[in-house]
Amino acid sequence: MPRSPIASGVLLAAIAAVAFGVATPIVAWSGQSVGPLATASLLYVGAAAVALVFLRVRPSGDANLRRSDGIRLVLIAAAGGAIAPSLLAWGLQRSGPTAGALLLNLEAVFTILLARAWFREPVGRRVALAMVCMVLGGVALTLDTATSGGVGVAGVVAVTVATAAWALDNTWTRSLAERDPFQVIAVKGALGASLTAVAAIARGEPLPAIVPAVVLVACGATGYGASLYLYMLAQRRIGAGRTGSVFALAPFIGAALGWTLGDRHAGALAVAAAGLFGLGVYLHLGERHGHRHAHERLEHEHMHRHDDGHHAHSHDPPVVGPHSHAHVHEPIEHDHEHAPDVHHGHGH
Repeated sequence: MPRSPIASGVLLAAIAAVAFGVATPIVAWSGQSVGPLATASLLYVGAAAVALVFLRVRPSGDANLRRSDGIRLVLIAAAGGAIAPSLLAWGLQRSGPTAGALLLNLEAVFTILLARAWFREPVGRRVALAMVCMVLGGVALTLDTATSGGVGVAGVVAVTVATAAWALDNTWTRSLAERDPFQVIAVKGALGASLTAVAAIARGEPLPAIVPAVVLVACGATGYGASLYLYMLAQRRIGAGRTGSVFALAPFIGAALGWTLGDRHAGALAVAAAGLFGLGVYLHLGERHGHRHAHERLEHEHMHRHDDGHHAHSHDPPVVGPHSHAHVHEPIEHDHEHAPDVHHGHGH
C-alpha cells in the first residue's frame, strides 16, 4: 500500500503525544506541594521560555501573527493556558496519575466533535467507532474510580473538564496553525502564565520550593512548549480532529509512567478502559481518506512548497524549498488521498 499523506502528520502528533504524556505523571508528582494555579503558571512559563529561545536563535520563516488574531489568542490562553492546566493539576492530585492520564483520552473525543462542528471535518464510520470506544473507556474509568478507595470522583470530573477546555483550545488553535508556531506558543504561554499567577496570588497559594518549581518549568518547556509546536505542525497536515485523535497516545504513555512510578490505584475496569482507549487510537491511526473533490478560489498566507500538488504559482526569480507569502489558489478539481488540512475543508 502506498504511503498515506496523513502519515507525516500522524508522526508529528505522536511525538507531541510522547512529550506531553511523559510530563503528566511528573506534573502530578512534582505538583503535590504546589497549588494548582501556581502549577499551571510554572508550566506555561516553561512553554513561553522555550518558544522565546527558538524565536531568538532560529527564525522559522512562517507567517507572523496579526493584530486580528488577538481575541483568539486570549481565548486560547484562557482555555488552554489557564483553565485546563489548573483543573488538570487539581484533578491529578485526586484521581491519581494513572487514572488521570488515561482520562486525557477524552480530549480526542471533544476535539473531533468540535472540529466537525467548526471546520466540517469528516467523521466516517471508523472515526465514529473510535469515538464510541473512547467514551466507553471514560465511563469504565469513572466506574473504576467510584469503586476504588484511593481515587476520587471529583478528580475524574476535574480532569474531564480540563480535556474539554483543551479541546476548545485545539479547535481555536487550528485557525492559527499556519502562523509562526513559536509566536503562538510564546503569546499563549505568557498570557496563560500571567493569568494563573495573578489568580494564584489572589487565592493565597504559597510560593513553590525551588526543586518542584524547576521540574514544573522543565515539564512546561517539553510537555507544553515543544509538544504544542509539534501539535501545530501536525494540525497543518491532518486537521484538528485527527491530530487530537493521534494525540490520544499521550495518556497511555503517562499512565505507563505513572504505574512505573508506583501508582497502583487503577483496578480491573481501568485495564478495560485502557483496552478501549487503545482500540480507539488504533482505529484512528489506520484511517485513509481519498475521493474526487473540488477546490474553490482561495487566498491566504502560510508556509508551503511548490512540489505538493497545490502550489503551482510561479516566482521571479524561482523559489525552491519551504517559504511563506500571500498567494492565490485558482479553482481546481482532482482526486487524491488527503486529510482535512488548510486546503481540504470541503464538505462530504
